[in-house]
Amino acid sequence: MRRTSRIIRARSSSGTPTATATPRTRRAVRAAAAVVAGVLAVSLTACGGDDDGGNDETGGGADETASAVTLPKLDGQSLEVAAVWTGTEQANFKKVLAEFEKRTGAKVTFVPAQDPIINFLGSKIAGGAPPDVALLPQPGAIKQAVEKGWAKPLGAEARAELKKNYSQGWQDIGSVDGTPYGVYYKAANKSLIWYNAQVFENAGASEPKTWKDLLTTAQTVYDSGVTPFSVGGADGWTLTDWFENIYLSQAGPEKYDQLAAHEIKWTDPSVKEALTTLAEIWGKDDYLAGGPDGALQTEFPASVTQTFTGGDQPKAGMVYEGDFVQVTIGEGEAKVGTDAKVFPFPAVGDSPPVVSGGDAAVILEDSKAAQALATFLASPDAAGIQAKLGGYLSPNKNVPNSAYPNEVQQKMAQALVDAGDDFRFDMSDQAPQAFGGTPGKGEWKALQDFLKNPKDVAGTQRQLEADAAAAYGN
Repeated sequence: MRRTSRIIRARSSSGTPTATATPRTRRAVRAAAAVVAGVLAVSLTACGGDDDGGNDETGGGADETASAVTLPKLDGQSLEVAAVWTGTEQANFKKVLAEFEKRTGAKVTFVPAQDPIINFLGSKIAGGAPPDVALLPQPGAIKQAVEKGWAKPLGAEARAELKKNYSQGWQDIGSVDGTPYGVYYKAANKSLIWYNAQVFENAGASEPKTWKDLLTTAQTVYDSGVTPFSVGGADGWTLTDWFENIYLSQAGPEKYDQLAAHEIKWTDPSVKEALTTLAEIWGKDDYLAGGPDGALQTEFPASVTQTFTGGDQPKAGMVYEGDFVQVTIGEGEAKVGTDAKVFPFPAVGDSPPVVSGGDAAVILEDSKAAQALATFLASPDAAGIQAKLGGYLSPNKNVPNSAYPNEVQQKMAQALVDAGDDFRFDMSDQAPQAFGGTPGKGEWKALQDFLKNPKDVAGTQRQLEADAAAAYGN
């Protein structure tokens, strides 16, 4: 899985830009940045939320939109739905599936998948037992599923829900060559840094606005006796997100689009500049919990947990990742808004970045039931259920803001919707999965190697370019 202070335009899954950035777009982008920066500056005391989801079988939150979509009766039919989600995220999604079962009479089984999901699906298809629907976390994976002949186009009902509930940009990134295949059920703001409030208070540290400020804050936290950063380096996708935020803010959206499509090489000077900037943190062993070796053995959930446990002496004061961090925080004793607070990823260049991501439902086994589930997931009914549970954002513009459990999530969701088509999608998620989404290979592996040896900027660039050229075929 894989984001909203500044939101910029995405590319379609076919690699072509959905639109050209204009001065008006840049003004809208800066306005969105101001909205979310303001949101994160307000008190977060309401953010404890209801992340356990309560006791209601459907998870609640659907009442306001109960009649938004009409579903067929599917008594006796069964579906399998595959996704890489685990823990609370999986449990919350199962409440959405339970509501679909209740309304249609169908039986839905959740199938836990492994990364890379394309490989997982390939083995299932080869064995003659593909899931009916899969949640794919990358536009590149959607394109691969189409090219392999696995994905089936969305039917008229699902397309109608998409047109009614989603901006054109979100429709485009779920399409291949103009045909809709994916329903973007879940979105993410991946441009946030979460911090231990007690550590900051003890250190006298303040929330930074710029990269230079972030380095100052990190030193202040270090001087107080706490390691500044927790990095989940065992999961390579967290490292690509670090790079993308720096690159987007520093190199700008046009270069970002070019690199995402491999229209410029990873040996470009703009990549050198971004890696050199990243090394200002990754190159200081004492700034990383456990040093580089420890970071490379730390998975994403642990990177969050170790930041918000240990009282006054946690293993780190800050952890970078998206809005979904609050789900992991909610599984422990720390409370979002009091123990755990958040600020936008600081501006490295002229403007702060926002990198968005998301998970799209794609039909693999076409049937009336599979099409009905895609239609349901494209509706505000489904998203409204999971919105109430916390740790979730929907790009669906017709989900009522009141469905979200606290003020910060409400404002993040509203900013995401208000941005319309003005956003940038996670770069590695746009790449072929062999380069941007496979453990131990491609960008994930190259950045893990860079975390271990941040002085080797040129060597990292060469490796990134060699892997990208092989994956993109150019």
